[in-house]
Amino acid sequence: MPVRVAEISAPSQVSGTISRHTSPPACTLLSVGQAFSGTQNVSSIQKEEAWRVNVRIQGCDLEHGYLCGTMEALNVPMADTPIVVTFWEGEIVDTKNYTFFTGKWDASPEDDKRHWTKFPSFLPLLSQVEIDGGKSLDLSNCPYIFMRWKEQYFVNVGTDCGLTIAGFYYVCFSCSDGSINGFYYDPNSRQNCPR
Repeated sequence: MPVRVAEISAPSQVSGTISRHTSPPACTLLSVGQAFSGTQNVSSIQKEEAWRVNVRIQGCDLEHGYLCGTMEALNVPMADTPIVVTFWEGEIVDTKNYTFFTGKWDASPEDDKRHWTKFPSFLPLLSQVEIDGGKSLDLSNCPYIFMRWKEQYFVNVGTDCGLTIAGFYYVCFSCSDGSINGFYYDPNSRQNCPR
């Protein structure tokens, strides 16, 4: 099972406000209707592949740490169709609704730490996350929003399309430049560790 890594960028203009609560900073690029384009890279022992992806935010509720949207994968080599669309739901790590520990989808705290530490922006938070999952962190001044995106279903193809949605993405959104980086974790894959 290949490991998927997504790097998605958005227009560079970002405006945001800082909340005094532990909610993440509000970013205009992280709102309903915003679209992002980028590349998804797949690395495995057997091969390296990449394809274009488009992501659109269709719902966003910062107060409850929720967002959802669609992801279009274009010209995926193993897919039967040129575009594969999935619907995903996301959890915003805000320490109120969700912490850095996933607690589901077969992800252990060790899996969580291994994936979050791939983001340089997470490293200053690591020691507190190791103590309490980050529950005591105040992320309101953090220039990044950390999330998990879980694809729920295929929109335009069946489950036999050649792709899997068994895993989920660890995602880091930069409020300063609107870029999104993510690492895919699939509990059924033996290739989750090396990226």
